[in-house]
Amino acid sequence: MVIPPPIRPERVSKFLKPYVLRMHFTNKYVNAQVVHTPTATVAASASTQEKSLRLAMTAAKENTRDVSAASKIGKLLGERLRIKGIPAVSIFYKRDQRYHGKVKAVIDSIKDEGIKLL
Repeated sequence: MVIPPPIRPERVSKFLKPYVLRMHFTNKYVNAQVVHTPTATVAASASTQEKSLRLAMTAAKENTRDVSAASKIGKLLGERLRIKGIPAVSIFYKRDQRYHGKVKAVIDSIKDEGIKLL
């Protein structure tokens, strides 16, 4: 007699937080994007590599990789999320990222724009 394996319900917890904030910092630029995980598409993104922002920052003799640039990116991303109608995001930390410095600047400026963090 063969016993069939138990039927397990589909995992729901994978998509309880569908929008995930991902941050990437290079030696020259700051990048942040919000990914819709069920469809694996980018919902909104902001970067200091964008031509208009980069030219404005170099004209004002500002750095494109420091904490103030990270806070500008967070503010810009928060505005874009509000326009798209995304009320809340969860945060994905990489192994070496802590809630400190540039990461803190991006997250705090997104919070200041009225986006909730899960």
